[in-house]
This record gives sequence, C-alpha cells and structure tokens, in this order.
Amino acid sequence: MSETAVACPKCGHPNELTSEPVSEKGFVPALLLCFFLGSFGFHRFYVGKVGTGILMLITLGAFGIWTLIDFIMIAIGSFRDKQGLPLKR
Repeated sequence: MSETAVACPKCGHPNELTSEPVSEKGFVPALLLCFFLGSFGFHRFYVGKVGTGILMLITLGAFGIWTLIDFIMIAIGSFRDKQGLPLKR
C-alpha cells in the first residue's frame, strides 16, 4: 500500500501512516468530567492542562462560561490535550 493512500484498496482498512496522532486521553471521560466537575476544571487536569485547570478551580470555571465553552469544544471534537493532540474517540 502506498504511504499516501487513505485506505487499503483491497480491504478498506485505513492507512495509519496518514492519520493524525491521537491523544491517550479519552473523549468520553473528558466530556463527563466537564459536565459534572467542569466548574472545578477537572477535565483540564485530566488532559494535562494543569495551569488552566488551576485557573478554572480558582474562578469556578469563569463563573460557568469557560466550562460551557469547554463542554461544547469537547462535544464537537475540537478540544485538545496538553501536547495539542485531539482526544481519542
């Protein structure tokens, strides 16, 4: 199979050489942490963003606004971990 091929022409298996690396951290745990404990920044601690997690803890998620924005970002798949990798689905 060619390195630039999106999938195997015979079986259709995706070519892992062309796919973007994915975080070790999961999408569902981050979403649940944000929903239940988002005002305390637990989802940020989970993905390794300790500094912003502490800020969320101090400001209670910027009075809920920051928490709501993070929840939406996680739900649509644009939230990334500390290394800038998308969360594993």
